[in-house]
Amino acid sequence: MSQAVVTQNSVSSLTGLVVPLADRTLLLPNVAVAELIPYRAPPAIAGMPGWFLGQVAWRDLRLPLLSFEAASGGQPVVAEGARIAILNALGGRPQVKFIALLVQGIPRSLRVAEDLPRADVPLAPLELAAVKVDDAVLRIPDLEGLEQLLADAGLI
Repeated sequence: MSQAVVTQNSVSSLTGLVVPLADRTLLLPNVAVAELIPYRAPPAIAGMPGWFLGQVAWRDLRLPLLSFEAASGGQPVVAEGARIAILNALGGRPQVKFIALLVQGIPRSLRVAEDLPRADVPLAPLELAAVKVDDAVLRIPDLEGLEQLLADAGLI
């Protein structure tokens, strides 16, 4: 009987991460984020798209760092307290296990139900949906789309 309760709870809710950006807040599955590291400005690379911020070192790897805001039509912002979220790659490319995303501050954990109410707001490129949690609008990013953006630019 306890197994049925666990199964029922795991289906009806999951743990998400509320990730602050400069101009919006993302909601990611907890398992999408491998690690959060301090921001270190990568060396600039001429001729790259504005959303590509350079390569960052992490665990003996060089990962592409991108700005979600810039990839969605805005400007990259590096504010005080900026961090880098190391994301697990989802695109099925065997050579790409992780990508890096600039975030503003420390993500917080949130238990979310599967039936979150949708927010009726315009979506930017690379946003799949928007949901309401309390009074906040959280945007669900297209993580595979971010990875495809890097692939299309020849960066992975």
